[in-house]
Order: sequence, then structure tokens, then C-alpha cells
Amino acid sequence: MKTDERRGAPAAGGFEKVSHALWVEEPAARYRMPDPVRTAAVRAVIIASVTLIQAMVAFLSTLTGSWLAFPMVLSSVASTVVATWSVLDVWVTRQVWNQRHGVISAPSSTARRLRRERRLARRAAKRAARAETRIRRGARTSRSAPRGTTGPHAPTAPAGAPRAVPGQQPEVSGPRQAPASV
Repeated sequence: MKTDERRGAPAAGGFEKVSHALWVEEPAARYRMPDPVRTAAVRAVIIASVTLIQAMVAFLSTLTGSWLAFPMVLSSVASTVVATWSVLDVWVTRQVWNQRHGVISAPSSTARRLRRERRLARRAAKRAARAETRIRRGARTSRSAPRGTTGPHAPTAPAGAPRAVPGQQPEVSGPRQAPASV
């Protein structure tokens, strides 16, 4: 089936019968890779191709019995390690980019719907917390508590008395009593 037939037009017999432009921009099916990921992928492809060339030269020089065989085998092994590392670099770079910038999702995507639900739940929780603090604040001001208290019906200490520190035993003024003997 010709291109024109797929588009619904009758097949053109020659170039002179083509009524549309020669270059037609069609939307891409997938999004373009982010720049850091694309850079890592290009680097990985170049390193992998150099590794394959080195392996081929090592194999052929081994077959011919050349002195170059041993150094090429060693460099091929090293290049294989580097090529594996570069492929892992592409994967890690892609994961990092996705974590920093989020997923690209269509409007009907599950990821977008879940993010919206989480955002609405967070907002509702914030509103409830704000309302709760307002209720508590309003209840505290409506009670008539003695001046200088911090909570409802808290005892007041005389002016100049040391404050109690949480987790410490309060000092008792006056003579200490010896522990009772058994």
C-alpha cells in the first residue's frame, strides 16, 4: 500500500501528480529524550562501538598471530567494563531526571490522577489542621483563667522562684531528711 493510499487519496502514478508538499511534519509518537539522558546515551553508543571495534581487531590479530593481539585483548576487556558502566550511566541519569522533573503523562494518565488526589488530600488536611488550631485558640481565649497561667488552671509560682526544667527533679528547700532505715 502506498503512502497516498494510506492517507485516503488515490495512489499517484508519478511525482507530478502529487499535490502535497514533499516534506510533511508528523507528530512524534514518543517525547524527545531529555538532554542529559540523550548525552549519556550518545556517549554509551560511542563507547560500545569502540569496544566492538577493539574486540574485532583483537580477534583478527589473534588469528593472524600478530604482536598486537595481547594489548588489544587487554584493552577490549577494559573497554567492556567502561561500556557496561556507560550503559548503567544512561539508566541512572534517566532515573534521576525522572525523579527531579516528574513523569510526562497524558491527561488520562494514572500518574496525573494520583498526583491530583494526593494534592487535594494534602490541602484538605492543611485546612482541617488550620481549623483545629482556630478552634483551640478560640477555646483558650474564651475561658477566664488567672493572669499569668499558661494552661487551664495552672498554679502560679511566686515571682523570683526558679522555674522547673522538664526531666529534672525539683529542688526541695529546707533541711533534707535521711532515708528511713529498714
